[in-house]
Amino acid sequence: MGDTQDWAAGPGAAERARSVLATAWSCAVTADGAREEYVGAHTVTGDGGVLLDVPEDSALFAAALCAPRGEPTAVLEFADVAPVPVRQRIRARLWLAGWFSRRGARLLFRPTRVVLRRPSGAVLIELEEYAAARPDPLATAEAQLLTHIADSHPDAVERLTRLVRPESLHAVTRVAPLAVDRHGLTLRIERTRAHGDVRLAFHTPADDVSQLTERMHALLTQAGSACPRALQRHRADGDR
Repeated sequence: MGDTQDWAAGPGAAERARSVLATAWSCAVTADGAREEYVGAHTVTGDGGVLLDVPEDSALFAAALCAPRGEPTAVLEFADVAPVPVRQRIRARLWLAGWFSRRGARLLFRPTRVVLRRPSGAVLIELEEYAAARPDPLATAEAQLLTHIADSHPDAVERLTRLVRPESLHAVTRVAPLAVDRHGLTLRIERTRAHGDVRLAFHTPADDVSQLTERMHALLTQAGSACPRALQRHRADGDR
Protein backbone atom coordinates (compact mmCIF):
# COMPACT_ATOMS: atom_id res chain seq x y z
CA MET A 1 0.00 0.00 0.00
CA GLY A 2 2.75 2.43 0.88
CA ASP A 3 0.82 4.93 3.01
CA THR A 4 2.19 5.94 6.37
CA GLN A 5 -0.96 6.89 8.30
CA ASP A 6 -1.06 4.95 11.58
CA TRP A 7 -3.73 2.29 11.70
CA ALA A 8 -6.26 2.50 14.52
CA ALA A 9 -8.03 -0.30 16.32
CA GLY A 10 -10.22 -2.39 14.08
CA PRO A 11 -12.21 -5.61 14.07
CA GLY A 12 -10.32 -8.78 14.95
CA ALA A 13 -9.98 -11.54 12.37
CA ALA A 14 -12.84 -13.63 13.79
CA GLU A 15 -15.21 -10.66 13.89
CA ARG A 16 -14.15 -9.66 10.38
CA ALA A 17 -14.79 -13.20 9.14
CA ARG A 18 -18.27 -13.22 10.65
CA SER A 19 -18.96 -9.81 9.09
CA VAL A 20 -17.96 -11.09 5.64
CA LEU A 21 -20.19 -14.11 6.13
CA ALA A 22 -23.13 -11.99 7.29
CA THR A 23 -23.03 -9.59 4.35
CA ALA A 24 -21.89 -11.74 1.40
CA TRP A 25 -24.66 -12.27 -1.12
CA SER A 26 -23.03 -15.18 -2.93
CA CYS A 27 -20.66 -18.04 -2.25
CA ALA A 28 -18.62 -20.50 -4.28
CA VAL A 29 -18.66 -24.16 -3.21
CA THR A 30 -15.99 -26.63 -4.24
CA ALA A 31 -16.77 -30.29 -3.53
CA ASP A 32 -15.74 -33.54 -5.16
CA GLY A 33 -13.65 -31.64 -7.68
CA ALA A 34 -16.55 -29.51 -8.90
CA ARG A 35 -17.14 -25.81 -8.24
CA GLU A 36 -20.57 -24.22 -8.14
CA GLU A 37 -21.68 -20.63 -7.51
CA TYR A 38 -24.74 -19.87 -5.38
CA VAL A 39 -26.40 -16.47 -5.14
CA GLY A 40 -28.73 -15.55 -2.29
CA ALA A 41 -28.80 -19.17 -1.19
CA HIS A 42 -27.17 -19.17 2.23
CA THR A 43 -27.96 -18.10 5.76
CA VAL A 44 -25.72 -18.21 8.83
CA THR A 45 -26.38 -19.92 12.18
CA GLY A 46 -25.50 -18.31 15.49
CA ASP A 47 -22.26 -20.26 15.79
CA GLY A 48 -21.12 -19.63 12.22
CA GLY A 49 -22.52 -22.66 10.44
CA VAL A 50 -23.83 -22.11 6.92
CA LEU A 51 -27.26 -23.28 5.76
CA LEU A 52 -27.31 -23.66 2.00
CA ASP A 53 -30.36 -24.04 -0.25
CA VAL A 54 -29.29 -26.54 -2.90
CA PRO A 55 -31.48 -28.46 -5.36
CA GLU A 56 -31.78 -32.06 -4.20
CA ASP A 57 -30.83 -33.32 -7.65
CA SER A 58 -27.60 -31.30 -7.69
CA ALA A 59 -24.18 -32.94 -7.78
CA LEU A 60 -23.24 -31.04 -4.62
CA PHE A 61 -26.10 -32.55 -2.65
CA ALA A 62 -25.02 -36.07 -3.58
CA ALA A 63 -21.29 -35.45 -3.08
CA ALA A 64 -21.80 -33.80 0.30
CA LEU A 65 -23.93 -36.55 1.75
CA CYS A 66 -21.85 -39.47 0.45
CA ALA A 67 -18.61 -38.34 2.09
CA PRO A 68 -17.63 -39.77 5.52
CA ARG A 69 -19.14 -37.68 8.31
CA GLY A 70 -16.77 -35.29 10.01
CA GLU A 71 -14.17 -35.31 7.25
CA PRO A 72 -13.55 -32.15 5.23
CA THR A 73 -15.69 -32.54 2.15
CA ALA A 74 -16.04 -29.04 0.74
CA VAL A 75 -14.65 -25.53 0.69
CA LEU A 76 -16.88 -22.46 0.75
CA GLU A 77 -15.48 -19.16 -0.47
CA PHE A 78 -16.95 -15.73 0.21
CA ALA A 79 -15.73 -12.38 -1.14
CA ASP A 80 -16.05 -9.06 0.64
CA VAL A 81 -16.63 -6.48 -2.08
CA ALA A 82 -16.41 -2.76 -1.41
CA PRO A 83 -19.83 -1.16 -2.03
CA VAL A 84 -18.23 1.95 -3.54
CA PRO A 85 -16.47 1.37 -6.89
CA VAL A 86 -12.72 1.54 -6.29
CA ARG A 87 -9.60 -0.03 -7.73
CA GLN A 88 -9.12 -3.62 -6.47
CA ARG A 89 -12.61 -3.79 -5.01
CA ILE A 90 -12.20 -7.10 -3.14
CA ARG A 91 -11.41 -6.12 0.47
CA ALA A 92 -11.15 -9.67 1.86
CA ARG A 93 -11.81 -13.31 1.06
CA LEU A 94 -13.06 -15.93 3.48
CA TRP A 95 -12.54 -19.67 3.05
CA LEU A 96 -14.35 -22.29 5.14
CA ALA A 97 -13.33 -25.95 4.84
CA GLY A 98 -15.59 -28.51 6.46
CA TRP A 99 -18.43 -30.95 5.98
CA PHE A 100 -22.12 -30.97 5.11
CA SER A 101 -25.06 -32.68 6.75
CA ARG A 102 -28.69 -32.62 5.74
CA ARG A 103 -30.99 -30.22 7.58
CA GLY A 104 -34.47 -30.71 6.18
CA ALA A 105 -34.45 -29.58 2.57
CA ARG A 106 -31.15 -27.72 3.03
CA LEU A 107 -27.52 -28.55 3.66
CA LEU A 108 -25.84 -27.49 6.89
CA PHE A 109 -22.13 -26.77 6.57
CA ARG A 110 -19.91 -27.04 9.64
CA PRO A 111 -16.43 -25.52 9.24
CA THR A 112 -13.35 -27.34 10.44
CA ARG A 113 -10.93 -24.70 9.14
CA VAL A 114 -11.43 -20.95 8.72
CA VAL A 115 -9.04 -18.71 6.77
CA LEU A 116 -9.43 -14.98 6.21
CA ARG A 117 -7.27 -13.21 3.66
CA ARG A 118 -6.98 -9.44 3.75
CA PRO A 119 -4.47 -7.15 1.98
CA SER A 120 -2.22 -7.53 5.02
CA GLY A 121 -2.12 -11.32 4.56
CA ALA A 122 -3.98 -14.51 5.46
CA VAL A 123 -4.77 -15.66 8.98
CA LEU A 124 -6.03 -19.00 10.28
CA ILE A 125 -8.82 -18.39 12.78
CA GLU A 126 -9.37 -20.67 15.77
CA LEU A 127 -12.71 -22.45 15.49
CA GLU A 128 -13.84 -21.55 19.02
CA GLU A 129 -13.01 -17.90 18.43
CA TYR A 130 -14.85 -17.96 15.11
CA ALA A 131 -17.95 -19.59 16.61
CA ALA A 132 -18.07 -17.11 19.51
CA ALA A 133 -17.55 -14.00 17.37
CA ARG A 134 -20.34 -11.80 16.08
CA PRO A 135 -20.43 -9.55 13.00
CA ASP A 136 -19.56 -5.90 13.40
CA PRO A 137 -22.78 -4.10 14.45
CA LEU A 138 -22.55 -1.83 11.38
CA ALA A 139 -21.84 -4.63 8.90
CA THR A 140 -25.31 -4.98 7.39
CA ALA A 141 -25.74 -1.20 7.11
CA GLU A 142 -22.25 -0.51 5.73
CA ALA A 143 -23.08 -0.67 2.02
CA GLN A 144 -25.90 1.86 2.26
CA LEU A 145 -23.86 4.12 4.54
CA LEU A 146 -20.79 4.21 2.29
CA THR A 147 -22.71 4.72 -0.97
CA HIS A 148 -24.65 7.56 0.68
CA ILE A 149 -21.43 9.24 1.80
CA ALA A 150 -19.79 8.81 -1.61
CA ASP A 151 -22.82 9.92 -3.67
CA SER A 152 -24.33 12.62 -1.47
CA HIS A 153 -21.43 14.00 0.58
CA PRO A 154 -18.26 14.18 -1.55
CA ASP A 155 -17.51 17.48 0.20
CA ALA A 156 -17.36 15.61 3.53
CA VAL A 157 -14.90 13.10 2.08
CA GLU A 158 -12.75 15.97 0.82
CA ARG A 159 -12.91 17.60 4.24
CA LEU A 160 -11.82 14.40 5.99
CA THR A 161 -8.60 14.39 3.95
CA ARG A 162 -7.41 17.17 6.27
CA LEU A 163 -6.87 14.39 8.81
CA VAL A 164 -4.60 12.47 6.43
CA ARG A 165 -0.85 12.98 6.43
CA PRO A 166 0.26 15.05 3.43
CA GLU A 167 2.62 12.35 2.15
CA SER A 168 -0.32 9.95 1.81
CA LEU A 169 -2.05 12.42 -0.53
CA HIS A 170 0.90 12.84 -2.90
CA ALA A 171 -0.23 12.57 -6.55
CA VAL A 172 -3.77 11.64 -5.49
CA THR A 173 -6.32 11.16 -8.27
CA ARG A 174 -9.32 10.19 -6.15
CA VAL A 175 -10.36 9.65 -2.53
CA ALA A 176 -13.33 7.40 -1.71
CA PRO A 177 -14.83 5.81 1.41
CA LEU A 178 -13.72 2.18 1.38
CA ALA A 179 -15.00 0.72 4.65
CA VAL A 180 -16.62 1.61 7.94
CA ASP A 181 -16.96 -0.37 11.14
CA ARG A 182 -17.61 0.45 14.76
CA HIS A 183 -13.99 1.50 15.26
CA GLY A 184 -13.45 3.86 12.34
CA LEU A 185 -13.70 4.89 8.70
CA THR A 186 -11.24 3.78 6.01
CA LEU A 187 -10.53 5.95 2.97
CA ARG A 188 -9.09 4.64 -0.29
CA ILE A 189 -6.41 6.97 -1.67
CA GLU A 190 -6.03 6.32 -5.40
CA ARG A 191 -3.14 7.47 -7.56
CA THR A 192 -2.46 6.96 -11.23
CA ARG A 193 -0.84 3.55 -10.86
CA ALA A 194 -1.13 2.78 -7.16
CA HIS A 195 -3.40 3.16 -4.17
CA GLY A 196 -3.33 3.06 -0.39
CA ASP A 197 -5.77 2.97 2.49
CA VAL A 198 -5.92 5.35 5.44
CA ARG A 199 -7.94 4.66 8.57
CA LEU A 200 -9.58 7.43 10.61
CA ALA A 201 -10.39 6.26 14.13
CA PHE A 202 -13.54 7.15 16.05
CA HIS A 203 -13.00 8.51 19.55
CA THR A 204 -15.06 5.58 20.90
CA PRO A 205 -16.64 2.59 19.10
CA ALA A 206 -20.09 3.01 17.52
CA ASP A 207 -22.57 0.26 18.33
CA ASP A 208 -25.34 1.37 15.97
CA VAL A 209 -26.08 3.77 13.12
CA SER A 210 -27.15 6.63 15.40
CA GLN A 211 -23.84 6.41 17.26
CA LEU A 212 -22.01 6.25 13.92
CA THR A 213 -23.64 9.53 12.90
CA GLU A 214 -22.24 11.17 16.04
CA ARG A 215 -18.79 9.68 15.44
CA MET A 216 -18.76 10.94 11.84
CA HIS A 217 -19.77 14.42 12.98
CA ALA A 218 -16.92 14.33 15.51
CA LEU A 219 -14.43 13.43 12.74
CA LEU A 220 -15.74 16.24 10.55
CA THR A 221 -15.46 18.70 13.42
CA GLN A 222 -11.89 17.55 14.00
CA ALA A 223 -11.20 17.96 10.28
CA GLY A 224 -12.76 21.44 10.38
CA SER A 225 -10.22 22.56 12.93
CA ALA A 226 -7.32 21.23 10.86
CA CYS A 227 -5.53 23.35 8.31
CA PRO A 228 -7.32 23.36 4.93
CA ARG A 229 -5.40 21.36 2.37
CA ALA A 230 -5.93 21.71 -1.36
CA LEU A 231 -5.57 18.32 -2.98
CA GLN A 232 -3.12 18.44 -5.86
CA ARG A 233 -4.78 15.80 -7.97
CA HIS A 234 -2.94 14.23 -10.88
CA ARG A 235 -4.92 13.16 -13.87
CA ALA A 236 -5.27 9.38 -13.94
CA ASP A 237 -4.98 7.28 -17.11
CA GLY A 238 -8.35 7.47 -18.82
CA ASP A 239 -9.64 10.44 -16.80
CA ARG A 240 -11.40 13.15 -18.72
